[in-house]
Amino acid sequence: QVQLVESGGGLVQPGGSVRLSCAASGTIYSIYTMAWYRQTPGKQRDMVASITNGGITDYADSVKGRFTVTRDNAKNTIYLQMNSLKPEDTAVYYCNADIRRTTGFRNLDWGQGTQVTVSS
Repeated sequence: QVQLVESGGGLVQPGGSVRLSCAASGTIYSIYTMAWYRQTPGKQRDMVASITNGGITDYADSVKGRFTVTRDNAKNTIYLQMNSLKPEDTAVYYCNADIRRTTGFRNLDWGQGTQVTVSS
């Protein structure tokens, strides 16, 4: 069994910063690409940032230059540093990871989501 647990969301003022974390645990053999998505009510879940196990990153155009994704492979953890936040960044943020279990089974797993609200 594999779990992804996110933390770090909350209320932040426009222009402020917040750091999200997502730790994977369980019967993990290897983790490939990890990513952050976000979703607002009535909208689809969109990719915000991703990072491969080799450290190659990709960002949505809307967050380039403001958000930074990193990962600690020893801790099976992905981070999202969010700076210069805007009200339109308000969403539930989900982490996603491509994980191979010790059984050999490989799956895309999701965290439970963490709310980020940008408001004055």
